Amino acid sequence: MAETTLPEGTDTIVSDAEMAGVGSELGSTDTRTRRGDLSLTTSDSPDSSTGTGGGVREAIKDGTDKLKSTASDRAMGFVSQGIERSSAALSNVSGLIGDTAANLDERLGAQYGDYARQAAQSIERAAQSLAGKDPEELIDDARAIVRKSPGIALAGAAILGFALVRVVKSGLDSGSSSRKSN
Repeated sequence: MAETTLPEGTDTIVSDAEMAGVGSELGSTDTRTRRGDLSLTTSDSPDSSTGTGGGVREAIKDGTDKLKSTASDRAMGFVSQGIERSSAALSNVSGLIGDTAANLDERLGAQYGDYARQAAQSIERAAQSLAGKDPEELIDDARAIVRKSPGIALAGAAILGFALVRVVKSGLDSGSSSRKSN
């Protein structure tokens, strides 16, 4: 065999013909070819589900499980952040309504000021309730609402989607008009 320069990190050259006969020659042992840090393994063990590729399926399944776990953890983190931000926003709105109650007393009468105070208290209770919920609890509550009244949930989703499209569209329109003026 003529001397061949191997790529960096390669120990030996293994031809396809040599690899095809390796499994039958070695029975249930593994054959490994090293290229740098990458390790390729072929297995012809009798206990694998299809004769070959059982290890690959397990590796893919393990990778998929890890990916699902990571995605679930990140989603719960985003839900937790959303809960915190929503609770803070509701508390701010409650404070603003409470602050305007005194002005309503002076301008429109005590009855309207009392309405504003009651609304501020209700919003503050909702903010505290939201802050005290676990993300899984909130997701379970949302599922229960959808099961109880799917029509309302669907209508709410449609309205939310419409509003989101309008916000995005207005942002895109304002971005394109500012480019045209430049």
